[in-house]
Amino acid sequence: MSESVQQPSHWFDDDAGPVVRPYAMTRGRTSSAGQHRLDLIAVVVAEPAADDPGRDQTLSPEHVDIVGLCRQSPQSVAELAAELDVPVGVVRVLIGDLVEDQLVHVTRPVPPAELPDESILREVINGLRAL
Repeated sequence: MSESVQQPSHWFDDDAGPVVRPYAMTRGRTSSAGQHRLDLIAVVVAEPAADDPGRDQTLSPEHVDIVGLCRQSPQSVAELAAELDVPVGVVRVLIGDLVEDQLVHVTRPVPPAELPDESILREVINGLRAL
């Protein structure tokens, strides 16, 4: 007699809910069309045109979540990844899509090499005090 093997009726755990693979959120892409380098500390700001991202039917729920979080206050790439519980690589692709759609813009911190030297700043302060 052969033992019958019972097939599971669904592919997810009732407690955990359905599992969506990160590449499904980006439709298999690892970068967006016009994506530029997004550092973890790059700040994402919602554009005024992003008043109602729910109207745009091409946006995924993750896109809408990113715009919503950035509308509340500017968010870093790392903060968005943590808040959405999504890998940073996925968040970078999604942000690139939103930049391309002009729903958000990204500001980058000034690289240390481009910051003025502290001694120059001290000389400027001393010069202003001398006036």
